[in-house]
Amino acid sequence: MAVAVEKLITSDILKPGRYLGNERLAVHKAWDKTAIRWVLTYPEVYEVGASNLGHIILYNILNAQPRQLCDRAYLPGKDLAAKLRETNTPLFAVESKRSLTEFDILGFSLSYELGATNILEMLDLAGIPLTWRERQKAVEAGGEFTNLQSQFPLIFAGGQTATSNPEPYADFFDFIALGDGEELLPEIGLVLEEGKQAGLSRENLLLDLAQIPGVYVPQFYDMAEDGSVHPHRSDVPKRILRRVATPIPAYSIGLVPYVETVHDRLTIEIRRGCTRGCRFCQPGMLTRPARDVEPDKVVEAIEQGMLATGYNEFSLLSLSCSDYLSLPAVGMEIKNRLKNENISLTLPSQRVDRFDENIANILGGTRQGGLTFAPEAGTQRMRDIVNKGLTNEELLRGVKTAWEQGWDKIKLYFMIGLPGETDVDVLGIAETVSWLQRECRGKGRKPLNFNLTISNFTPKPHTPFQWHSVSTTEFKRKQNLLRQEFRRMKGMKVNFTDIRISAMEDFVGRGDRNLSKVVRRAWELGAGMDSWYENLDQAFSAWGDAIAGADLDWKYRQVENGEWNLFHAQEQNKSPDAENVQFLSPHSLDTPLPWDHIDTGIDKNWLKEDLQRALAAAIVPDCSFEGCSHCGVCGTDFGHNIVIAPPVIPQFAGEFVPNTTKAQRLRVWFGKQGNMALVSHLDLIRLFDRVVRRAGLPIAFTGGFHPMPRISVATALALGATSSGEIADFELTVPVDIETFRKELVREMPTDIPVYNVEQIDLKTPAATQLLETAEYLITVAALEETTPIQWQNWIDTIKAKDELWYEHTTKSGKSQLINLRDRLFELELVETHKGIAESISVIRYVGSYRQDGFLLRPEQILFMLGIVGSGEFQLLHIHRNRLILAV
Repeated sequence: MAVAVEKLITSDILKPGRYLGNERLAVHKAWDKTAIRWVLTYPEVYEVGASNLGHIILYNILNAQPRQLCDRAYLPGKDLAAKLRETNTPLFAVESKRSLTEFDILGFSLSYELGATNILEMLDLAGIPLTWRERQKAVEAGGEFTNLQSQFPLIFAGGQTATSNPEPYADFFDFIALGDGEELLPEIGLVLEEGKQAGLSRENLLLDLAQIPGVYVPQFYDMAEDGSVHPHRSDVPKRILRRVATPIPAYSIGLVPYVETVHDRLTIEIRRGCTRGCRFCQPGMLTRPARDVEPDKVVEAIEQGMLATGYNEFSLLSLSCSDYLSLPAVGMEIKNRLKNENISLTLPSQRVDRFDENIANILGGTRQGGLTFAPEAGTQRMRDIVNKGLTNEELLRGVKTAWEQGWDKIKLYFMIGLPGETDVDVLGIAETVSWLQRECRGKGRKPLNFNLTISNFTPKPHTPFQWHSVSTTEFKRKQNLLRQEFRRMKGMKVNFTDIRISAMEDFVGRGDRNLSKVVRRAWELGAGMDSWYENLDQAFSAWGDAIAGADLDWKYRQVENGEWNLFHAQEQNKSPDAENVQFLSPHSLDTPLPWDHIDTGIDKNWLKEDLQRALAAAIVPDCSFEGCSHCGVCGTDFGHNIVIAPPVIPQFAGEFVPNTTKAQRLRVWFGKQGNMALVSHLDLIRLFDRVVRRAGLPIAFTGGFHPMPRISVATALALGATSSGEIADFELTVPVDIETFRKELVREMPTDIPVYNVEQIDLKTPAATQLLETAEYLITVAALEETTPIQWQNWIDTIKAKDELWYEHTTKSGKSQLINLRDRLFELELVETHKGIAESISVIRYVGSYRQDGFLLRPEQILFMLGIVGSGEFQLLHIHRNRLILAV
């Protein structure tokens, strides 16, 4: 049964468009015609979750399965969460508006160590017990069985953090999906469907799921005293395999939100996995082997995706885009094909040693994007220790190439606290940046500026540095060293990661099952992820109190004190009394780890050997392009590296030149109805741009450095208000038949934005926004005291009879001025009245001034007039704009 959310999703909450579920390319399947109903739940606000590529891919794949339905849910904002709790309304899926408890299975993405508190928040809002034990007890207690023979859906997690070390979160999930989900999730769906038909118990269903490679069911495993995990029954695997899948770019096309998202563009994956072997990098270790996508498939997906979505920007995604050898050819091919569309390409952080003129050419142009490199360390010795595979000469060549190709600001990422780091290495960051600035100077050019992010190294499971840690005291000292150096330097902005966040990430990320109670208590004390940004002290205090309450503060002190510092132990071994020092005491490399039962494919002995190579600052070559490093991944279970030879780079067809020709001007009258009333004016402008692109209409562009499509909406409409009289002007480069234009526009518009009329106007006619004179509204008003229709009519007549109704207006500058509202009111009539539950309601039509010089009459000011002539209190329930009236 659908939740009545229309009463909750209103214009008084922040960005109500987040919760509508009406995005372009959203899939709406019939509930009754599907056997298994999924919800992919992203434990972040909509703007983050809806633009996550993995979220989009899995959503599309699950909806492509027969008899399977996939809906979505996101972490609601604080305002909606408060409404849900006040009204005892359970959290819902955005498309069907059904409670999450009505579904068979809920999948959470866990990609960050501290993100589990948001998952608990969502489960609580949905009315679902937080742990598998509590859900099991509820099932045993009986109740209505609406899905998979239980009261509650199966709850699982996937994502990088869930794959690397699921133990701190094991109490909360029925199972964990390890690795890539493209093949794994459909397999899970088939087992669920068979189990549902067979009427399996929850336990037997989970036992069937545990037989699927990549599915880890924590309740079938116990934790030993040393933190290691072992099965307590013989019919489940001792080690659970990480799944590996081949990326399919076509599934990346989907979900075009009306609300602006964090990554508001089409994103296509070009390469999955990285074999560079950076010793600090968990994603690089967890995604091996490296798999290139066929260049033709990438080009096809981008071309089809841009046409289907209407985006004006696309991004090519990989852990190391520069290692995709076809990048220059693919980028240039797309740039040439879409040359006339004013479309830009963005790339995530790149390998600076591979940045050259070919890559610069595909990134540059009219809308040149930002550029990010990650040297990681400031000295050659440190870059060798972490196996970055980057020399000073390569660093300079890449940065200088960017500067010579027109970039005057570059973002650089560095880390401090890396194993073996000395103060010389820390200060080397400032020296390196200063050196790069000196080398990139020239007449007639701005000095090269840098935006630096200095993060604190956090050791991660399944990496050679998983046995290492750094004290928070050392982090503070090293940050202060750099701050002193940067004070003397110009042309840079420096951001430091908060030390407390890093320490907490380390503590949770390498923890065992004992941390589940800490995560839960931290959530109870208010430590959601948003609190890290809004009130870091409060969030840190909540985690600290939760740790102390679990009697684990001694363990957290170990993290704070950096007691896993291997290099410090090595130095002790070199001392004269080394015989009395146990190597790596108190943590031996052979001590079982809480994540040893997760088979990522990388041999633990290889990690130990690579750690020893780090101690010697020895480099391991990239096995995608040189010899095998014998990490243990390549084989039957995980496959092998797939490196595709690059095609020839096409000839550059030239940059986009905006077509500023104005051959035709069309004026469109349109409405804003239903859910689209909750989409903001800025989001509406962005929508028009995408509609025109999808429709292939020959829109004219402005000139200048940032060409914009010549689409002009006459005026903004208040959020939540509906309308049947909005106006927009479109300027085209070539004449188009009016009916053809209207049909193409209607075809690509949401149904809640109807197009009423299209007229051709003279090119020299002033814009609609300049011609605005008056506006006609229908407003729905409630009188909180009992009121008869005669009283309503008397109040209307009294207002019309008055010559003066003074109102104190506060200007943007804060000054007060008195205005006569009666001068701005031209027509006023009572349309209808009726009795509400606890109030009397009327619909009033008025025509008032709507000039853009500020001489206008707002709907709220009608209430002010009613308050003067009437008695009691009035409330504005709804605003509908009938029409905008232009000067003749």
